[in-house]
Amino acid sequence: MLPDLERLIRLQEIESKAAVAAKAIAEAPGRIAALDALLHDATAALEAAKHALADSKTRRSLIDKDLAAVQQRQAKYKDQLMQVKTNEEFRAMQHQIDAAATEVGAQEEKILLNMMEVDEINATIKKAEAALKAAQAKVGTERGGIEQDVIVQQAVVIECATARASLIGGLNDKGLVDTFARIAKVRGTAVARAEGERCTVCQVRLRPAVFVNVLKNDQIVQCDSCNRILYFIAPQVPKAPEAPPAP
Repeated sequence: MLPDLERLIRLQEIESKAAVAAKAIAEAPGRIAALDALLHDATAALEAAKHALADSKTRRSLIDKDLAAVQQRQAKYKDQLMQVKTNEEFRAMQHQIDAAATEVGAQEEKILLNMMEVDEINATIKKAEAALKAAQAKVGTERGGIEQDVIVQQAVVIECATARASLIGGLNDKGLVDTFARIAKVRGTAVARAEGERCTVCQVRLRPAVFVNVLKNDQIVQCDSCNRILYFIAPQVPKAPEAPPAP
């Protein structure tokens, strides 16, 4: 194979490796921000549930206070009932007692509803606590992994830069660097394997004369369609299945 072609193939491998590393580095802040958002949302959900419980307890205190007041008024009316002297006064006082009893019933119903509400809020708190615990565990594990991966990928980028400089320095035809860069800028990748008379990236069929030259690997040949620099590696023949052992 033409040495410069080998170097360009290797250069493409390095560029692809560096691109993967750079992408991982670039995506790391977003991944960490997503973890922070997960933790923030879980914390906020738990705080909201606890706040709802506090509000419910405050409402319960007010209900208890109102109930005590109406019960006291009800007891007072019953005491006064024993002191009335006329039927009209008796009926009026009885009406007040009945009204107080109705109000007591209403307050007791509020207490029942409040107790049901507290049960629901407590269940919500338990779920929120479990979700927060899971979020903390996930963030603790994944955040460290992302940060460690960034360190690894940064080392890969530096390693690729060194290898890239070495390869470019070894090219006999320095103009190939510009060709490589120009194609990579437009196509993303500058080098492609040819197989079956096709460019394996753009899948356009090559002219027979072009493919013959690609098969030789002794010159720089570009795809007629995408302009990528082409090379050929004979596909490996799959191994025949082994015969079962003789009985």
